[in-house]
Amino acid sequence: MAEGLIHRPNKPLVLLVTTTVQALVTMNVVIPAAIAPEMAAMLGVEPSLVGIQIGIAYFGAALLSAMSGTVVRRLGALRASQLALVLSAIGTLLMAVPSLGVLAVGSVFCGLGYALTNPPASHLLSKVTTPIDRNFLFSVKQTSVPLGGVAAGFMAPPVALTWGPQAPLILGVAVTVTMALAMQPLRRSWDADRDPTHSLRRNPLTEMAIMWQERRLRYYGFVAFCFAAMQLCLTTFTVTMLVTDLGFGLIEAGVILAVLQIAGVTGRLWWGWLADRIRDGNAALLIIALLSVVFALATSTLTIQSPHALVYALMGLFSFAAVGWNGVFMAEIARIAPAETTSKATGAVLVVSFAGILIGPPAFTATHALLGTYTATFAVFAGVSALGGIYLWWLRRWERRRHMAQ
Repeated sequence: MAEGLIHRPNKPLVLLVTTTVQALVTMNVVIPAAIAPEMAAMLGVEPSLVGIQIGIAYFGAALLSAMSGTVVRRLGALRASQLALVLSAIGTLLMAVPSLGVLAVGSVFCGLGYALTNPPASHLLSKVTTPIDRNFLFSVKQTSVPLGGVAAGFMAPPVALTWGPQAPLILGVAVTVTMALAMQPLRRSWDADRDPTHSLRRNPLTEMAIMWQERRLRYYGFVAFCFAAMQLCLTTFTVTMLVTDLGFGLIEAGVILAVLQIAGVTGRLWWGWLADRIRDGNAALLIIALLSVVFALATSTLTIQSPHALVYALMGLFSFAAVGWNGVFMAEIARIAPAETTSKATGAVLVVSFAGILIGPPAFTATHALLGTYTATFAVFAGVSALGGIYLWWLRRWERRRHMAQ
């Protein structure tokens, strides 16, 4: 029985491994945001500049994302996932150095690791899912992103306040390396379909062409840009907004960040279930866009006098929508990607997604500099989610016209 689990991919084990890998890589990226005031004090910068750190991390992700499908083809999905963990560990270790320059380099390494999480996971999941359960199971895997945020939110603030801001980063390195080693027994069977002769010397634009040749992938790329920008702004600036604008202590703000991520986990499961139930991923994403706009505008009304219970509830609902989109989105990409190109199509679309992540937080920081409060800045960024909803509506109308023409 144990041998069977090791030597052939099966649904529960694939879900466990892919979810854990992405959760750990996400946790390492999010740790600086979870302890933004402490990190800022160590580095001698303003807490809002943590948005630039996140942007640098996802710049690294964007650099490698277009080639990630090729890496999966050459090394195999399991080895690519191990490489993601190693790159993340190197980056997290570098981020513990009290230097802005080294922090930037470490953030790039973390981003490179993040780029190698989704394509191998999509490759493995596409083998073990069916149209009946695809949205839900991809959503289960995508709970890894908010789960990584939960881990950072609960672990990083108390560890940082007790042993200093470097301690949670070192802990993240230790756990990440342990996971990479634990995966090794799965390598032979899970990577049996790899092509060791597949050249890594490929023009990244070749893989991007997969997206541009398929209209639906292009539209979903634009949607990913908008949704990813809003999600990262929410998770990056929540702690700083709570401490700076609303008067929360750092530990309670970290707890709310964890609550926000738990709500994101719940949202991903719910939206995946709903999309499978109604057999319409586009409709589920449209509802997510609408709710994200509503809750972003509601967040802009919060003040230091707002009841804490209201803040908990509103941030949870905001995350339920704005963090809940990714699983349904990934399942839609797997559904419409040309045959045998799931990992490459995922990597290509994620380049655009990472562009949103790269641009979103620095743009949020710049908008905050103009407006003066984080709450008001969320009102402006409600328009980003609205734009994603418009792209979804256009795609829906195009698919309907094409169906009628057939």
